[in-house]
Amino acid sequence: MNPILSVAIPAHNEELHIARCVESIVMSARQVSQPVEVVVALNRCTDRTRDIAESLGARCVVEDTRCISAVRNAAVRATTAPAVVTLDADSWMSQNTISEILARVYEGRYVGGGCMVSLERYSVGIICSILAIAPYLVRQRVSIGMFWFLRESFDAIGGFDETLVSVEDLDFAVRLKSYGQSRGQRYGTIWRNGITTSCRKCDQFGDWYIFRNPRLVKALFSGRNRRAADHFWYDARR
Repeated sequence: MNPILSVAIPAHNEELHIARCVESIVMSARQVSQPVEVVVALNRCTDRTRDIAESLGARCVVEDTRCISAVRNAAVRATTAPAVVTLDADSWMSQNTISEILARVYEGRYVGGGCMVSLERYSVGIICSILAIAPYLVRQRVSIGMFWFLRESFDAIGGFDETLVSVEDLDFAVRLKSYGQSRGQRYGTIWRNGITTSCRKCDQFGDWYIFRNPRLVKALFSGRNRRAADHFWYDARR
């Protein structure tokens, strides 16, 4: 049976998180009794990410370019369903996430959308750091974290912008929303039954790090500062 939905996951040395991510998709798919495909794009992995993902039924492809947009694109382009979801390897779905997606993604009113994101833990420092980046997100009026869309919409806007070294997800959301508006469609948000994501950046850098480094935040949200992106993402330990 052909999959009704594909989930595309970029992964760089994610052996600590990939099992929880894939297992959450499998669990959520059981609630709708529909075939759901999982594709993991391996990016310079030197750990057991591939073995773990494949043992849980995921299909893996390799994209070793040092560019998260290219890895995201490789994952999506390797999928076979007409509707796609993107999910980071350190995030996991709730029990009814796929049900919520399927209620919208084939609905002609929506071009696609994002979801509500919960963190695995909270602290005063984390909340203040969220408030520090909120202005960059609120002004665009889009939700991110996990994207759902038809493959034809992804192709129409050219996927994720591979010239960006950061905030490629926010840029994708803005362009998807604009494409939808040109077609009389809405950008949707799943407010309930969204996803949960890890706090590994806070665990690594400290809960107050983002709040105390506004210049880094500005550099990251420019999308073009390789040094900032390498420091916070590409060169960060896993």
